[in-house]
Amino acid sequence: MEKHPTNDKDLLLELTIRPLEESEIEDAHELAWKVFLEFEAPDYPPEGVEEFRLTLKNEEYLANLRYYGAFADGELAGILTIRETTNHICFFFVDKKYQRRGIGTKLFRYLLRDFPGENITLNSAPYGLPFYKKLGFVETDTEQSMNGIRFTPMEYRQTV
Repeated sequence: MEKHPTNDKDLLLELTIRPLEESEIEDAHELAWKVFLEFEAPDYPPEGVEEFRLTLKNEEYLANLRYYGAFADGELAGILTIRETTNHICFFFVDKKYQRRGIGTKLFRYLLRDFPGENITLNSAPYGLPFYKKLGFVETDTEQSMNGIRFTPMEYRQTV
């Protein structure tokens, strides 16, 4: 567990980042769905929105994910999940009221401590592309679409 002060327009948040407990995973999925609907779904056809919804219920897809959470003043403000077998980030969402406060960056930096020297991949939705580039991810291919989900494959290369 790591605590970070986060300052935004004179609002100081007590931010705690830690692995999520099993009992918190459903809350993480609800946050992912809420943020997806607000920021990503407008760029997707109905097929893509339904595909994402089904993914959040797909036990096979969700198996073996490691979940991390950022808690702002005790409230789940952001989540990040990674598939450990492939070092692939599957979900990375920050609640609208906590965006642009450094929470996503701190979540990612926390994750990197658990994967020293490892390259990390993800498929960025159009909305997240500028954020991931700012973190240091590079595009490994052009934008693609699968089952209505638009994404750009990206990789973060760590140096030891």
